[in-house]
Amino acid sequence: MFEGRDLIIATKHKKEKVLAPILEQGLGVNCFLPEYFDTDTLGTFTGEVERELDPVSTVRQKCLMAMEVSNCDLGVASEGSFGPHPTLFFANSDEEFLIFIDKTNDLEIIVRELSLETNFNGSEIKNEQELLEFARMTKFPSHALILRKTKTEKIGIVKGLANEEELKITFNRILEKYGSVYAETDMRAMYNPSRMNIIQNAAKKLIDKVNSFCPQCNAPGFGVTDAKKGLECSLCGLPTNSILSYIYTCQKCYFKNEKLYPHRKMTEDPMYCNYCNP
Repeated sequence: MFEGRDLIIATKHKKEKVLAPILEQGLGVNCFLPEYFDTDTLGTFTGEVERELDPVSTVRQKCLMAMEVSNCDLGVASEGSFGPHPTLFFANSDEEFLIFIDKTNDLEIIVRELSLETNFNGSEIKNEQELLEFARMTKFPSHALILRKTKTEKIGIVKGLANEEELKITFNRILEKYGSVYAETDMRAMYNPSRMNIIQNAAKKLIDKVNSFCPQCNAPGFGVTDAKKGLECSLCGLPTNSILSYIYTCQKCYFKNEKLYPHRKMTEDPMYCNYCNP
């Protein structure tokens, strides 16, 4: 279905470095990049352009725009969001969505990768010592930094700082001019190896899903659409909040299949039981 076809990767931040090898090997496609395509028009992490849509709608629009300007019927795009983990509120996370669209075969396949392996952070900095401490904490210089007057300032933002001397000079210039400096991690993929690794993991997950075929109609993209809780406690036998089964659904014929015990265990440890360990 995909062998030998051209596939557009909708990016301006070098994501093709991790996406192209996986897509070409996994699907047999020929990857290329769009010309004169600015993904920042859909939103920037530093807020100069606000993202108006949710991540899934944004990644879909990004992919379709790139496909249209390149006159290509096969495309991939990714979109990331950063902030508190949805369940571990004390930790930051990187949530990446990757979309695969095939207009010829009317396919849209989406995967999500949620990871705690992110350096996402930001802080008001008062002096060079605080600046260097923040830099070390956020994996500088392999991971670049951004400096600006305040957290919400949208003018005079300096991005992609990955050299200590340049970082210090920029910091002192902003501090002298405005009296305050806000430092943050540069979350653009080309300046953030941690994020690039998560995108790479999402790409592997995408290949697995594209190569998963519906048992009924043989359409690709047969994947998990829902999860049922209720795995029994090994001590009292009552249902817990742990996953009992995954529901797989075909987006073509809507065939559904339930797979029990996806984590290969029939019961849950009592420590995760609300009755045994309230």
